[in-house]
Amino acid sequence: MDTGGNSLASGPDGVKRKVCYFYDPEVGNYYYGQGHPMKPHRIRMTHALLAHYGLLQHMQVLKPFPARDRDLCRFHADDYVSFLRSITPETQQDQIRQLKRFNVGEDCPVFDGLYSFCQTYAGGSVGGSVKLNHGLCDIAINWAGGLHHAKKCEASGFCYVNDIVLAILELLKQHERVLYVDIDIHHGDGVEEAFYATDRVMTVSFHKFGDYFPGTGHIQDIGYGNGKYYSLNVPLDDGIDDESYHLLFKPIMGKVMEVFRPGAVVLQCGADSLSGDRLGCFNLSIKGHAECVKFMRSFNVPLLLLGGGGYTIRNVARCWCYETGVALGVEVEDKMPEHEYYEYFGPDYTLHVAPSNMENKNSRQMLEEIRNDLLHNLSKLQHAPSVPFQERPPDTEAPEVDEDQEDGDKRWDPDSDMDVDDDRKPIPSRVKREAVEPDTKDKFVQDGLKGVMERGKGCEVGVDESGSSKVTGVNPVGMEEASVKMEEEGTNKGGADQVFPKI
Repeated sequence: MDTGGNSLASGPDGVKRKVCYFYDPEVGNYYYGQGHPMKPHRIRMTHALLAHYGLLQHMQVLKPFPARDRDLCRFHADDYVSFLRSITPETQQDQIRQLKRFNVGEDCPVFDGLYSFCQTYAGGSVGGSVKLNHGLCDIAINWAGGLHHAKKCEASGFCYVNDIVLAILELLKQHERVLYVDIDIHHGDGVEEAFYATDRVMTVSFHKFGDYFPGTGHIQDIGYGNGKYYSLNVPLDDGIDDESYHLLFKPIMGKVMEVFRPGAVVLQCGADSLSGDRLGCFNLSIKGHAECVKFMRSFNVPLLLLGGGGYTIRNVARCWCYETGVALGVEVEDKMPEHEYYEYFGPDYTLHVAPSNMENKNSRQMLEEIRNDLLHNLSKLQHAPSVPFQERPPDTEAPEVDEDQEDGDKRWDPDSDMDVDDDRKPIPSRVKREAVEPDTKDKFVQDGLKGVMERGKGCEVGVDESGSSKVTGVNPVGMEEASVKMEEEGTNKGGADQVFPKI
């Protein structure tokens, strides 16, 4: 079987895709605390399904290199990143004022290894962007990412670091226009805010609106300044089903792709929009949710797939496993193979679950009005805005090396803005990870993105800116550490084939 992906039989999806998949075996060990709905364990459950369905052998599987302080500070404030690096459960009582300032403590608790967790999930998303920028894959996946609520200098909605913004900034080094699409039930407020005043990033969010966290995402929120009409918000009500959802999603995203013509797409696949989610109120099936992935895949544009919300964790794992198959062009069998988390999926032990009979409060008339309003806004855009690159930052390069490589000084491109920090101090935590001291800011500001890139001096937040092959359950291939290669930056300055050896 070709390790670069599987080709579909015909139609717009009948193009071979090479898929890179980022996974850190430690990610499932992080724990928000007793009773907290966010459970990183769901990422480990997803990985186990991918292994036992035999999907890992179709992808390049990579362990993300942890994001450094300076990487995070490309968007986040220096003092906020420093706070995240230093805070621990043992020291938080001494920093009550800082906890309040940075909105950490309740929805976003302090837990062991917090900063390492942020480094891990952000590293996967940025690493995916690097792979796409080098043309080394068609689709990159990081199910640990997609934490879309985090702001420049505060945590929000279980999110501490906004890996999506960081990934988009990386993509903007190579692409003049990047499209962000969010199918989480919650509005993608942190990403929208970051790019609200630029025409180089279009954000499109489909979400529950009205007395629901985070309370933003009105249809009339359309962007500001150069970014006017480059923010699209699709406000939805309880109980929306597959048919109603795609009555909006397909015509809107089809028009967006026609008008905006992005060089890359970032799709946040929050699974709390599924039927039966612990915190959600939508009624999408897994196939209905995945149809959004299939639709965006069909445009043959470099695609970064990220996770997000999702709090009925057995359904999150089901969904992201199935959507990985969609990315690969592989139809996975409904009957679930036995594996270490098999008991989570009883009594049916199937990949798909039927939606509920809850009321759909989204009337046909309401949906048509929303669709017409948004298509009208899109008609006001000039086709494919052209923004020239000025002071373009150097490309980040990330060759794979063995996990046991210990020469930290050779991990990063010395000309990149992602150099290693000189001073490193360990985090006092039960989860062993490497931490780094805050470093100086990037020296460049890309034209048209000043409000996004010039971050870190203060915390004022403003608006600156089918025919598929079929796979059944098989013996797991390459589980956990054995399946994962370290994704690291290096000093190799050769061409793409030299920088990223093929496997």
